[in-house]
Amino acid sequence: MNRWKLGTIVFAGLFAGSLGVNYVRTVEAEPQPHMRRALQGLESALGELRTAEHDKGGWRAAAIRSTEEAIKETHRGIEFDNHH
Repeated sequence: MNRWKLGTIVFAGLFAGSLGVNYVRTVEAEPQPHMRRALQGLESALGELRTAEHDKGGWRAAAIRSTEEAIKETHRGIEFDNHH
């Protein structure tokens, strides 16, 4: 999967998340609507990637790892902002 396709998938997930389609893990502290919507989109994209057919030359697996890392980093950003 090339970067354009991966970008499209992530954008689609973020767009779907902005519509409130997916659940966001609860993080204790101040509301952070943009970060929470980003998490929704990322988690939606991750679900789509996991559901996709496996034959992608390794790119699907790489996209899953990258999306999982983006979810972790987004959580870290929320936690950082809540503690400062």
